[in-house]
Amino acid sequence: MTTHSRVPRASVFRVARPSTVDLIAVELRNAIFSGALPVGAPIVEIEIASQLGVSRSPLREATQRLVQEGLLTPQPGRGLHVTRIDPAHVGDLYRARIAVEGEAIRVISADPHPAVIAALETMLKDLEEASKGEDARAIGNADLAFHQALVDEAGSLRLSGYMATLVIETRIATFSHPSGYTVRRSVSPTYRDLLSALAAGDADAAVSALRAQFGEAVERLTGAARGIDTVEASPDDAPPPVEPIGRLQ
Repeated sequence: MTTHSRVPRASVFRVARPSTVDLIAVELRNAIFSGALPVGAPIVEIEIASQLGVSRSPLREATQRLVQEGLLTPQPGRGLHVTRIDPAHVGDLYRARIAVEGEAIRVISADPHPAVIAALETMLKDLEEASKGEDARAIGNADLAFHQALVDEAGSLRLSGYMATLVIETRIATFSHPSGYTVRRSVSPTYRDLLSALAAGDADAAVSALRAQFGEAVERLTGAARGIDTVEASPDDAPPPVEPIGRLQ
């Protein structure tokens, strides 16, 4: 009698497609990050629903997600507004970033794979190249992309999700600066210190470099720093318009 071994059947799961609410939330986050929805701006449902080509019901649900993330703020009797992060709250924002990015550093430092270090080296080179120009937005994007990549390389979906929100909050804090959107022109040597420590598996030294870097950023964004060369966004540097949701599908 011939016996046949049973081959386990792989389970096939349906891939969840993003809902309209998901897509609207993405577009709202992008609009806040780019400045298409400026800090302090009211969320006018009729206008934004028309721009996105959606009804007001899913838009309202999406805006409540952003309220929970702290990107939109309800004002009694005045509806929702894009959150403003004043200098007094910048330090707290960077404390949250230390918590998330510091943990990512410790995960990576426990096993500093060469491919991870090489990927972060590439991101740093992108920042250094952007810093040679006069495009403040490009410099800022490259800086935040480096930090998001740092967290992503830790391989934690939750840490990456938290960081994605902190990245937008950091952009909001920069937009909220009294002098307008400005970024540091030169790349701080703390970036190189951080990567060198990561490659050596020295988590404490890497976190220390990150703290020094963030200290410089807080001083700049609160007006305490003096003599730091910055690049300002041009008044003609208009953010891209909000696109209809249908173009994403």
